[in-house]
Amino acid sequence: MVTYSESGVDIDLEALTVSKLASKLKPTLNNREVLTESGHFAALVPLGDKAIAMSTDGVGSKILIAEMMNKYDTVGIDCIAMVVNDILCVGAEPIALVDYLAVEKPDPDRAEKIAEGLVKGANESNIAIIGGETASLPGIIKDFDLAGTGIGYVDKDRIITGSEIEEGDILIGLRSSGIHSNGYSLARKAIFEKAGLKIDDALPTNPNITVGEELLKPTKLYVKPIVNILKKDFNIKGLAHITGGGFTNLNRLKDGIGFKIDNLPEPQDIFKFIYQQDVPLKEMYKVFNMGIGFVVIVPPKEAENVLKELNKTTEASIIGKVISEEKIIIKTFEGTEIEY
Repeated sequence: MVTYSESGVDIDLEALTVSKLASKLKPTLNNREVLTESGHFAALVPLGDKAIAMSTDGVGSKILIAEMMNKYDTVGIDCIAMVVNDILCVGAEPIALVDYLAVEKPDPDRAEKIAEGLVKGANESNIAIIGGETASLPGIIKDFDLAGTGIGYVDKDRIITGSEIEEGDILIGLRSSGIHSNGYSLARKAIFEKAGLKIDDALPTNPNITVGEELLKPTKLYVKPIVNILKKDFNIKGLAHITGGGFTNLNRLKDGIGFKIDNLPEPQDIFKFIYQQDVPLKEMYKVFNMGIGFVVIVPPKEAENVLKELNKTTEASIIGKVISEEKIIIKTFEGTEIEY
């Protein structure tokens, strides 16, 4: 059996580490007026009649795939996506980002390729990259690491935290492009160690693409479709970026409710192949997005109209509903149910 912890990432230990860190930092929230506490996808601070949203994230071990392929012009898109998709989750429109590139030693050609991806992600998200930092850290960094911190803004009376979500509300899922930027330690262990594939081998479940090409597909940017529905007169109750932790990310929105996800689209071939390498289904849906990268929660009477609007700019479908029990029930692509 192949699990995330066996691949070197202990989700439970990671959660405890974050909890320890956050508990020490929490008193600083008293230094300024803060509209959301840590734990949501983005933090909010007031500024007049608006609020400024902030989020930070990185590309993670997907960088190792870029190094294996010697292809660096897409990881910048991943960096942008991981940040701006989180900012959207409080109803904010992303506007700017600063990047942080840490390197073992400077490599101008590689930096230029990384910048190409950052520009492409910024243009698609309609944000400005207003600065950043490049640090040479031999002995600390091996090769390089890339992260970003972004800001967005939202009218105070249009902030979305999930507090209004109630039983019966509808979950609309937006299709992912693949693995995005989470779970790569498990993916690499399953694909390269368990299955014994190489980076330029054809993906067994889809011979039209190589393993490397599939794993390096950029994280999908959801700025255009989400900003579009936010500007319409819809009652959007909750927004969730499905990243590390899979569908358990929905728990960030509100306590005391649960979710029944029973109408997921078929996951991409890469997920099925990883599952075939003796990875438990419950692990798959906890680590990966399984084909859905973003979730919009709306009242039943608005679901069809919101869905229609989303499908103008992306691929979306109704995937489930909010339930009163505090748990997440998922109908898997195998037809079985799992529960968190």
